Amino acid sequence: MKGFHLILPVLLFFGACKEKEAAPPRINLDLEGRKAILSANDSLESGSTYLALYTQIYQRSQHHTYDLTSTVSMRNISSDDTIYIQRADFYDTHGVLLRAYVKEPIFLAPLETVEIVIDEKDKSGGTGANFIIDWKKKTTCHDPYFQAVMISTTGQQGLSFTTEGVRRD
Repeated sequence: MKGFHLILPVLLFFGACKEKEAAPPRINLDLEGRKAILSANDSLESGSTYLALYTQIYQRSQHHTYDLTSTVSMRNISSDDTIYIQRADFYDTHGVLLRAYVKEPIFLAPLETVEIVIDEKDKSGGTGANFIIDWKKKTTCHDPYFQAVMISTTGQQGLSFTTEGVRRD
């Protein structure tokens, strides 16, 4: 029994040192109650926006990266009309589709914002991640506004910057 008391702490120590498997990324987007049904005969104008995103940036050299939390902000800047997001796809540095955050049309009410948060631990996008966001709106309505905010803090050092979406059509 004495031997067991000596071996147990050693086993617990080595078990605690075992590297944890990477958990699959969480999708940080609540679309509850946002589903929109669009008719093929609607008179809405379609658009597509490219948004640059950084889940990592280089520091010191190309061999060292710094991880960032990234927030994709999808904003309806119209004070009168609803807009519709048809897809929001996340691509990595090499243009490989990682996740489809919006798979079916959703609505954004006037002046409403919906955000997608990519955790700092999620390095899958890399230093040149991208979003493609397809949308629809009334022809008299303002285009939606898309922005990414990247941030990280370590100790007393903080880093943050933004990018703005560019219409693709």
